[in-house]
Amino acid sequence: MKSVEVVAAIIIKDEKILAVQTGKAKYDYVSYKWEFPGGKVEAGETLEQAIAREILEELHIRIIPKELIITVEHTYPDFHLIMHCFICQYDRGDIQLTEHIRLEWLDKSKLKALDWAEADKPVVNVL
Repeated sequence: MKSVEVVAAIIIKDEKILAVQTGKAKYDYVSYKWEFPGGKVEAGETLEQAIAREILEELHIRIIPKELIITVEHTYPDFHLIMHCFICQYDRGDIQLTEHIRLEWLDKSKLKALDWAEADKPVVNVL
């Protein structure tokens, strides 16, 4: 089974956390689910470099990675995911969605109301 290593950003701004919703995906079980934004780690990158690059590419904003809070390993039917999740401070820029269909800034208490991707659920529980 293919293993994929990714980073995810828990972006905090004004005491709210950013959640983004995927559109139609290659696999139905991750389509239209909510997630923390991020992406694959490229060769030679640190995790912090990867998360800053991915967020700039996906959302067109700059963030400051602060702390690795959890690494989640989850096996989906078609691949194994290793996801390093960082608390990140929103730095600057206006969000432009390039890979997602919606976004929400939520209080921690409202996070569980969304339909999260399975790999993101442990992150929500930690928060």
